[in-house]
Amino acid sequence: MPVVTIKPSGKTVEVANGATLLAAVMQAGEPIMHKCDGKAECGACHVSLVEGRKSVSRIAPAENAKLDSIVGVGSKSRLACQVIVGDEDVTVELLGFA
Repeated sequence: MPVVTIKPSGKTVEVANGATLLAAVMQAGEPIMHKCDGKAECGACHVSLVEGRKSVSRIAPAENAKLDSIVGVGSKSRLACQVIVGDEDVTVELLGFA
């Protein structure tokens, strides 16, 4: 099972292949905002995907559209509710909006 490492706390959690990053962060007990039930509508779960970008799901049009409307988005930005974890380990940085 892949391991998700959460920065800045350094917490790690093993997750099933196919879990979302949002579920992984919540499973680790880390605070993360989420208001739209994983529909990529609010942008509150905006995170930076530090490592493992090639092993997660690609950005879908709805996520891309929401990211385009958020201030401070970079090349590693993703919405945790939309990122599906693959077979490899992932490191994600919470951006402190919780």
